[in-house]
Amino acid sequence: MRRSNLPAELNRFVGRAAEQDELAGMLAEFRLVTVVGVGGVGKTRLALRAAAALQKRYVDGVRLVELSSLRHPELVAHALVEALGLTDHTRRGPREVLREHLAELRLLLVVDGFEHLVEECAELLRELLLGCPGLTVLAAGRRPLRVDGEAVLSLAPMDDSDAMALLSGRAAEAGAVAPGDPGTLRELCRRLDGIPLALELAAARLPLLTAEQMLRRLDDRFRLLDRGRRGAPPRHRTLRTAIGWSHELCTPEERLLWARLSVFAGPFDLEAVEYVCGGPELPADRMVDVLGELLAQALVAREDTPAGPRYRMLDTVAAYGAEWLAALGDTERMRRRHRDWFMGLATWCELEWFSPRQAEVAACADVALPNLRAALELCLESAQDAALARHLAGTLWFYWVGCGRLSEGRHWLDRALGAAASPSVAEHEDARLKALWVLGYVAILQGDDTAAVAALHECGERARDTGNAVAEAYATHRMGCLALLSDDAPRAEELIGRALAAYRELGELNSNVLMGQVELAMARAFQGDLEGAVALCAEVREICEERGERWTRAYALYVLGYAALTGGDHAAARELLAECVTIDHAFHDLVGLVLALELLALVTLSEGDAAEAAVLQGAAMPVWDAVGLPLFGSAQFNGARTLCERQAREVLGAEAYRAWYREGEGLSLDAAVERALAVRRDPAVIAGRAGARAPRPFRSRRAPVPNTRKPAGSPSGKGGEAAG
Repeated sequence: MRRSNLPAELNRFVGRAAEQDELAGMLAEFRLVTVVGVGGVGKTRLALRAAAALQKRYVDGVRLVELSSLRHPELVAHALVEALGLTDHTRRGPREVLREHLAELRLLLVVDGFEHLVEECAELLRELLLGCPGLTVLAAGRRPLRVDGEAVLSLAPMDDSDAMALLSGRAAEAGAVAPGDPGTLRELCRRLDGIPLALELAAARLPLLTAEQMLRRLDDRFRLLDRGRRGAPPRHRTLRTAIGWSHELCTPEERLLWARLSVFAGPFDLEAVEYVCGGPELPADRMVDVLGELLAQALVAREDTPAGPRYRMLDTVAAYGAEWLAALGDTERMRRRHRDWFMGLATWCELEWFSPRQAEVAACADVALPNLRAALELCLESAQDAALARHLAGTLWFYWVGCGRLSEGRHWLDRALGAAASPSVAEHEDARLKALWVLGYVAILQGDDTAAVAALHECGERARDTGNAVAEAYATHRMGCLALLSDDAPRAEELIGRALAAYRELGELNSNVLMGQVELAMARAFQGDLEGAVALCAEVREICEERGERWTRAYALYVLGYAALTGGDHAAARELLAECVTIDHAFHDLVGLVLALELLALVTLSEGDAAEAAVLQGAAMPVWDAVGLPLFGSAQFNGARTLCERQAREVLGAEAYRAWYREGEGLSLDAAVERALAVRRDPAVIAGRAGARAPRPFRSRRAPVPNTRKPAGSPSGKGGEAAG
């Protein structure tokens, strides 16, 4: 995890020197500081500036969580988990994950845009502050959190000198040569109450209008709006006036696009704008020009993301647009169009997941997450759309499973399957069946065998009743995975083999199908058929290379690395497992990553470096804490770890082993990966660290460790997903 996820400043920070000093002092004295003020006064910009300047105070870094696009209170904790870069595959709630992760850290958490979720946010932050003594929170919103120990900085509008500097500077950036004389500019700043957002909007117009023209228009706008909003606080009226004045200066096309863009809950691209916002009044061939005008007027901002360039509308500007959209009576239609676009995007992502664009798909889904959440929420608002919720939650299986989003995936799958369909709408059985097997898959990875068996049993029964052979094959496949992790390899081989035969008959080929072949290889390897396991995974590797698929390929490499290590080819094993670690880390897939780390520890031991092997074993344990039961509670998966620990202890001695192990436990995930991928040290150094005795060679025979996975009440065995 990077020490900071603060965004880079896109333009020069102007003024607020006294406020920065005051905020820095408050953060030195209090563990919860909230910057409050009206919309557009610059709360976020000041908080981010202060956080960036104070990073050295916090040895574990600074993390930003943005809540403005979040609509459901239950997702607040999920958003914090995401901002902290955590991936958790267990059944633990996100609150528990946060408490455990932050308990020993010295970290500054910046929470922005919480006001619409203030109760949930206040409760969660209070809990974290009580349980995590090294945590400091800097919040920015329109009202205090009202948590014990909170210090509040009320951010006033800019004084005249700062306001003048901001207006003049932004006008110059916009290309205004001579925006007006100082007196007129000062009067304009005063009429805008020194509110930075209002000043920025005004600056964007100075290349087109003089300051005198702006003042005349602003006077007209004040009178107009004051008549309709006499009860509003003066600064709210001023901001609304500034935004409304910008709205009045827009062309009819620009106003309409502004209103329609308000349905987006997060970043959006041009294609989404063209589909969602297009129509007879906004034809496709005009969209680029109209969007460009909103961009030039600072009403829309452009940002670079891992998925490419995206656009975003400031919350205050979007809220104004939403009012106009409601006045047009077009809100529900536009929300449905928004939902349809992102359902289409999810379908495209699922198809392209099995392609060379897999990394692009992962980045695209990450950026689209706020909008995907909004689409799911809309589907769940009406019983008539419950089937759409199930379809969307099931379609996103690749994101929940392949990109470390199990907890949130479980949230949406449970809600979608629990939503009652309207009696007047025919149940879309295919959508329900897919959501069921995906829920089973997610529950397996979380170690929730009972929920997994229930979902997969229902899926299998209903699939047989309705003749849905595809859903039946997926249910059988996942039941085989349950057997695999409960050490019932023969049963796993039978079920997964049956599913693979059904896939072939149906012409089904995708990442899930290839993962089934890898899992079949594991079942055979655990029964002693290493040659058969290698043949299966070599075929998977070849298909993945042809298709450009990387996620499943990593699991095939894991099995091939296991085989190479068993055969004594340490160099080949290291190369295969290093690539596996690299891929899994890129996709945030902790299951595959930690399995590969465990085997790399044994490779390292076999190369003669028992100390480094102990470090890697220690580094694996915090990852298992996030995944769930270490080695799934499986004797078969635990064999390599047990052997590595025993032989490393023999070489190092118990005390030295514990010391190196603790060093590994203290590594961050990124540091652990870097350590695992590091070039091997000089043999003389290794000898000095590990002592003279060399470990015994690796044997494929497994240690008799009992399976500790709890029974799930299934006659076909219990257990979980081995291969992600």
